[in-house]
Amino acid sequence: MGIQRFEDIIGWQKAQDLAVDIYRIFQHSKDFGFRDQICRAAVSVSNNIAEGFDRSSDSDFCRFLYIAIASCSEVKSMVYLAQRLGYTTDDQTHNLVKKSEEVAKILRGLIKSLNLKS
Repeated sequence: MGIQRFEDIIGWQKAQDLAVDIYRIFQHSKDFGFRDQICRAAVSVSNNIAEGFDRSSDSDFCRFLYIAIASCSEVKSMVYLAQRLGYTTDDQTHNLVKKSEEVAKILRGLIKSLNLKS
């Protein structure tokens, strides 16, 4: 039967959760450039999943999933930088890295399943 709506994709749901966590942790940061960049990267993950889902082919969808994975890596890199700058605690850093890795892993699995279907 397949997935009917992007909202049903577990990776999209978890990417949304990651973005909410990022927004909550950095909402009071006075480093506006940093805050803007990490928030944009976090939102980009779920947005690329949604946009790719409504493309005309599985190969197009996979392309957007790869972009979403790249955004996960950007978030993860910025989280490490946030820790070095003293913007996050060790626990926050660990949790955000873990969540970004989980989303990327789910998306890689989705790509694999789409490639097998083709």
